[in-house]
Amino acid sequence: MDRHLLEDDKPSNYFISIDKPEFSSEFPFSMLNDLIITLQSPVYHPEGTVWNHIMLVIDEAAQRRGNSSDARAFMWAALLHDIGKKATTRSRKGKITSYNHDKLGSEMARAFLGEFTQDKEMIKKVAALVRWHMQVLFVAKSTSLVDIKSMKEQTSIPDIALLGLCDRLGRLDVDKEKEEKNIKTFLEICS
Repeated sequence: MDRHLLEDDKPSNYFISIDKPEFSSEFPFSMLNDLIITLQSPVYHPEGTVWNHIMLVIDEAAQRRGNSSDARAFMWAALLHDIGKKATTRSRKGKITSYNHDKLGSEMARAFLGEFTQDKEMIKKVAALVRWHMQVLFVAKSTSLVDIKSMKEQTSIPDIALLGLCDRLGRLDVDKEKEEKNIKTFLEICS
């Protein structure tokens, strides 16, 4: 998995196939397997499931990993950024939501990676990127969930911006110009 994230131009070609042993129902792979059937709001994610979205995100990230401060942590964060959605997805008043998936996802990313590596620094970086990836949207929309101070203490703002861009572009029918403008605004506000 590591090699495909770090070397492939389009990592989704490897990850998209669910009949690989890596995507069995055994822990920790079950955390990824669960995302294959986890639905998202069609308003914000016309690509459908969380897994479909993640495949688009990792392909976007692969094109930009050289711009991150740590390509390995960045690519693992791209793969795991929405890992918390299965446990947090709810239907509320006819809308699909996944509030706090970033916070839960951070802990889940730690658990997932802890099964494969003892590199605590890499796990810490990935968990922080997963934890703070929603700040791009929160800052752009000026919500009450903005916490720039804590984010700056835990992770790289440019890496969050880069992951946020990949997250926002990893959807169907996306307005690329609008999303790039939101990233620019995020960087300006956070600097």
